[in-house]
Amino acid sequence: MSGMLPRLACAAAVAAQAVLVPVPAAAAPAPQPSVARLLSDLQRLYRQTEQATETYDATTEQLERQRAEVTRLDGELTRARLALQGSRTDAGRLARQQYQNAGGLGPYVRVLLAPDPQHALDEGHVIGELAREHARTVARLTAAERRKDTLARAARKALDTQQTLAGRQRSQRDDVRARLADVERMLAGLTPEQLAAVARLEEQGVSEAQRKLTSAGALPADRPASPAGDRAVDYALDQLGKPYRWGAQGPDAFDCSGLTSQAWSHAGTPLPRTSQEQWDRLPKVPLSQLRPGDLVVYFPEATHVALYVGDGKVVQAPRPGEKVELSAIAGYPILGAVRPGPDGRV
Repeated sequence: MSGMLPRLACAAAVAAQAVLVPVPAAAAPAPQPSVARLLSDLQRLYRQTEQATETYDATTEQLERQRAEVTRLDGELTRARLALQGSRTDAGRLARQQYQNAGGLGPYVRVLLAPDPQHALDEGHVIGELAREHARTVARLTAAERRKDTLARAARKALDTQQTLAGRQRSQRDDVRARLADVERMLAGLTPEQLAAVARLEEQGVSEAQRKLTSAGALPADRPASPAGDRAVDYALDQLGKPYRWGAQGPDAFDCSGLTSQAWSHAGTPLPRTSQEQWDRLPKVPLSQLRPGDLVVYFPEATHVALYVGDGKVVQAPRPGEKVELSAIAGYPILGAVRPGPDGRV
């Protein structure tokens, strides 16, 4: 997700002296916060929200993997129990045979007393094979018992882990909701004049940051995208106008890393779910070598990500209350860029 209404720290300095006029009141009015202070407060709240969202997304992905593991182990445990049932049936048949042979002469004595030596040898071979089959039956039963017990322990442990993750996910969900409520309360307390002043300051900060990047030569000349990068960009642009929703991966809404991961998934290259994992696991590329389809990652904690489309612009799901949009690459403090694909060569 995005994380801040103020997009650059330098924006606060631009408006450091811009103080809004207090609303007249019967008592001495409390000093009104400056635009810079409003930006700083919103920055803090949005950033806390995005960090909570990234944590929630990571736990959700882990929980999905754990549920798949529980399902796999349950299937194996079912098969192991069926195999154990078959082994017990074989063992029961073996026990009955031994009981039936307990009366009268045993098979080995009958061989020794047989008048025909060749017949004795033939029967000896059969008896030996029966003995080996009995041993194999016992071995299968023992192995089946051990496998069932091992799988049962693994399944119980996997289920305990799943329940722990589910509880953690609920707690993190509540954390995100609480932080979003803080943002909503602050925005609801602003006057239209304050909101307009914050929006102007935001635009000034983005324009100045974009100008600095361009004049410093940090942005590349137009570079062609790979075929996979083109497909990722096309998918992301097709989502323009869809709402931001934390934890969403489409098709009707997205958060920031939900948009980038789905774009590259539709291009044939699955990505890690969160912006932090995308930053950690994908090959880094200099901004001067960006090409369409690369991911631009923001903030020191890598809590926001967007898809570069060329010409100094990115497509992104910015923050709660907004929609997937095309915007300047310098909308937030840039941490760096990564390139999806094997060794970043797609």
